[in-house]
Amino acid sequence: MESTHITALQTKHAGLDRELRNEQARPAPDSARIQKLKRAKLKIKEAMSLH
Repeated sequence: MESTHITALQTKHAGLDRELRNEQARPAPDSARIQKLKRAKLKIKEAMSLH
């Protein structure tokens, strides 16, 4: 059960990482969106470290 949860968190983290890279690669990246994605990634990383 717990490994399934960790896998789901890792998948979500990877998806946010892709979104972040895509946003940063845009000609005019949205800094607010970048910060939101970074915060979301950090929350997921913290959740993974607790398990």
